[in-house]
Amino acid sequence: MGLFGKLFKGPEPDMEKSAANAEKLRALFNRAVDQGDSYRLIVGYTEDVRRFNYGFVHGSKTQIGNLIVGWNEATRTIVAVPTVPDLSGYGDPTYYRREEIHKAYRNKYPTDAFIIYPDRKGYIGINAYEWLEDESLYIYLYQKDELEAFTSFFQNEFATK
Repeated sequence: MGLFGKLFKGPEPDMEKSAANAEKLRALFNRAVDQGDSYRLIVGYTEDVRRFNYGFVHGSKTQIGNLIVGWNEATRTIVAVPTVPDLSGYGDPTYYRREEIHKAYRNKYPTDAFIIYPDRKGYIGINAYEWLEDESLYIYLYQKDELEAFTSFFQNEFATK
């Protein structure tokens, strides 16, 4: 379980609400990404929102951007689609193809994040979690199994050695 899953863990997840949000995520992702159905999905967030359309203030200074993260094992591609917690809209997708990135690794401190350097100049940190109850800042979604599958893909097929 990632750090935020532990920090925000409260009552048992509402599986009906989670399933409804999963359907909304799929619909948004499929609108934003060609052949979207060929990707599996998780939700994450990033603090590097400069290249994304949807960012919002968390606390007083930190910029947080919610992301729908899709991955395709056959093409070794990760796609990040920015969105907002109520899933009312999305921004342009950013594609990360394994053969085109500079570096990628999983960072476990201070948060559990998947770090991708598309080049030597910048990076994206995708923070993912099993589920959160804070719907004002994050998308409500239970995704334990999908997060485990993404973690395995990232570590075994996407991360640079």
